[in-house]
Amino acid sequence: MLDSCKLKSACNLPVIYNKKINTTGTSNADVPLSDPGMYQLDITLKRGQSLAARDRGGTSDPYVKFKIGRKEVFRSKIIHKNLNPVWEEKACILVGHLREPLYIKVFDYDFGLQDDFMGSAFLDLTQLELNRPTDVTLTLKDPHYPDHDLGIILLSVVLTPKEGEHRDVTMLMRKSWKRSSKFQTQSLRLSDVHRKSHLWRGIVSITLIEGRDLKAMDSNGLSDPYVKFRLGHQKYKSKIMPKTLNPQWREQFDFHLYEERGGIIDITAWDKDAGKRDDFIGRCQVDLSALSREQTHKLELQLEEGEGHLVLLVTLTASATVSISDLSINSPEDQKEREEILKRYSPLRIFHNLKDVGFLQVKVIRAEGLMAADVTGKSDPFCVVELNNDRLLTHTVYKNLNPEWNKVFTFNIKDIHSVLEVTVYDEDRDRSADFLGKVAIPLLSIQNGEQKAYVLKNKQLTGPTKGVIYLEIDVIFNAVKASLRTLIPKEQKYIEEENRLSKQLLLRNFIRMKRCVMVLVNAAYYVNSCFDWDSPPRSLAAFVLFLFVVWNFELYMIPLVLLLLLTWNYFLIISGKDNRQRDTVVEDMLEDEEEEDDKDDKDSEKKGFINKIYAIQEVCISVQNILDEVASFGERIKNTFNWTVPFLSWLAIVALCAFTVILYFIPLRYIVLVWGINKFTKKLRSPYAIDNNELLDFLSRVPSDVQVVQYQELKPDPSHSPCKRKKNNLG
Repeated sequence: MLDSCKLKSACNLPVIYNKKINTTGTSNADVPLSDPGMYQLDITLKRGQSLAARDRGGTSDPYVKFKIGRKEVFRSKIIHKNLNPVWEEKACILVGHLREPLYIKVFDYDFGLQDDFMGSAFLDLTQLELNRPTDVTLTLKDPHYPDHDLGIILLSVVLTPKEGEHRDVTMLMRKSWKRSSKFQTQSLRLSDVHRKSHLWRGIVSITLIEGRDLKAMDSNGLSDPYVKFRLGHQKYKSKIMPKTLNPQWREQFDFHLYEERGGIIDITAWDKDAGKRDDFIGRCQVDLSALSREQTHKLELQLEEGEGHLVLLVTLTASATVSISDLSINSPEDQKEREEILKRYSPLRIFHNLKDVGFLQVKVIRAEGLMAADVTGKSDPFCVVELNNDRLLTHTVYKNLNPEWNKVFTFNIKDIHSVLEVTVYDEDRDRSADFLGKVAIPLLSIQNGEQKAYVLKNKQLTGPTKGVIYLEIDVIFNAVKASLRTLIPKEQKYIEEENRLSKQLLLRNFIRMKRCVMVLVNAAYYVNSCFDWDSPPRSLAAFVLFLFVVWNFELYMIPLVLLLLLTWNYFLIISGKDNRQRDTVVEDMLEDEEEEDDKDDKDSEKKGFINKIYAIQEVCISVQNILDEVASFGERIKNTFNWTVPFLSWLAIVALCAFTVILYFIPLRYIVLVWGINKFTKKLRSPYAIDNNELLDFLSRVPSDVQVVQYQELKPDPSHSPCKRKKNNLG
């Protein structure tokens, strides 16, 4: 699978050829223009050379548009201040016939002004040889000034026939190529032809270890390198390592393997530059078909078009149990099948495949009262079910506000603290899918085997939108495996919204951090008031407690105090004296942010000036993110002791009990000795081990106040009760 796919209908408008590009090999010009078959056009936009200068400084900010039948099907990213830009972007386009050429237009981006035209060219699809990669060089021309030299664009294209598949398209991906959008919105459509299908055939586990002797891109003789990985439509970006030519990343992530023969992983290394476009360091590839299965391969890859090496560990494993089936033919109540699953995750199989924590089954039954997204007053809804990086979809029910899908999805659970996201979209053939509603359900909050009506929420998950969705979910997991996985780094999503600058988000994070800081300030004021004897009885009690604690202090008392605090809050909750309050302040701020997002979506081209100044924007985004991290850290500590997630609070109690016993019976010097020996010998015992902090990994599973609001289940209208619906049907 590739970055983007769009299904384009035939266009009856005539197209005037500006320049016809011939490719090597046998052409398919003899294909009838009325051929009803479908073709897949895979394009790699490589680079441009000697492009026209359109700015005062003698440079340009070029980007490229692809059009078929006067409809835009692809828009590249903007390369700032460069007449020889390198894009290396891929697009996959499904075309109904070859009559329409591919129209390539290059523009110079100008903020606040109309973008300057930099040239155009046509690619005649009938001149391409089928099933053969072809390198194409397009000479850019201006129809008004045909003698001007405007440079060239280099492409690589593959044209593949898809005969007979236009009626049963198994998968359709769309991408919104609006320049104002900082992230991709993808939607898929599955046909009903396959009753049960495993969508991916294996897992590619990649560990980015280090870089060696990378090219210096900064004036100080160093670089700030990071690495991008791409396998089909899947992407991953590593963290940035500042000021080094020999970075140590130690990052691990997984890709899905869709093709039996493997695939090609494209790897590019970049140097991060604040205030301008990042510098290209080099590229390399990994051919998965050349690697053996169920074996870890250490690869030292030479960077092409640059300097240095990248060191990776790559492992190909068999597919996890991820599938889609029809509710009518799947028998989840089958006792034998359930017993096998329970046996797989029984306490006796603790050390068997620690990554396989549990099993999730999601029945997407139906939705009711959805929003009308089309001018006809109807919608074409389909449902996307996501668990971390696993993403499955239902078929589309056309022209219906009360669709019934009756699909069963199964996932392997790698982390019991994951959140199941179910999103409903309206399919639109001419543009990206319209958002209809979404729910986010933490796996630990699921009640097994219960069919529930979930109120759909807005994009930010802060308030309700129109409609409800009926789901029945089952979760089976091994509690010991889940506890152990809590102490390792959390899986990161490959494709997430890039951080954007937002006044509301910046204000929200500032207020959240201020509230965390004020807790410490108020505690300091309270202690100081004891020293000042503002309340003599309180100061006297504090003085006596101080003398007693200091005289009898032992190190084991620290975890013991935390344990007592957790226990005290637990008894307050079970006795009905819950001191946890609904965070209305955070909810109000999130609603304001949603309004701001809606405004941005409606007027995407009229953005604030601050969003266009890269240096200021990056600094503000960094401050915004730091505020969010500090506030989230404090909120997660609070929510651990507030029993927001009971599983994690019980896990904390077990850990604190163990620490208390260890500190009580074992002298501190022996504990420090064991800790130091482990730290010093860790790299010797496991050279490619990924560094982590167990405490921070634990806290990363505890939701912040913002996430608590987002995961909060809204109460549905009583009229949407399943029982009531059955009674109405009987009536």
